[in-house]
Amino acid sequence: MSETPIGRTVLVLGGARSGKSRLAMELARATPGRRAFVATCRVPFGDAEMAARVAAHRERRDASWETIEEPLDLGERVDALAREYDVIVADCLTLWLSNLLEREEGDAGIVRRLDRLTASIAASRARVIVVSNEVGMGIVPPTRLGRLFRDWQGLVNQAVAEAVNDVYLVTAGLARRLKPIGVS
Repeated sequence: MSETPIGRTVLVLGGARSGKSRLAMELARATPGRRAFVATCRVPFGDAEMAARVAAHRERRDASWETIEEPLDLGERVDALAREYDVIVADCLTLWLSNLLEREEGDAGIVRRLDRLTASIAASRARVIVVSNEVGMGIVPPTRLGRLFRDWQGLVNQAVAEAVNDVYLVTAGLARRLKPIGVS
């Protein structure tokens, strides 16, 4: 990671197991004060493998972190947490979008929630670090729902990238700063 100071708001993008969550946590630990981790994952009933993943993720955070589960109302949660925490990590937008699609929010509902989230990030007095998957570099999904998800994820990532000060792309554990442009 570069020694260039990070902005108040950050988006960390990457593929599965790329190191994006690790980078987000490193950036957050560099911020003094109270820390909140917002988990967007909902563990489906009976999904032992996902429950184990969530437990392992939680164990990587020490006692200085408050963990909050928020699968849907991410913008509202960021607003509320920014009043009492100095840094907020939201992990991840991919699961958040999956939750919205699963609830059949529809385009208008997703846009409304996304607009609320980007406004909350931009207005936050806390450092906000958001994690998301970059899913648009793979094959075209064979199902309508898969293509809908991929397209929406690209739009969500673009909107959040526009709202934040810094954007990082993580590949194979290596981070590249994309925004501000020209900084590596």
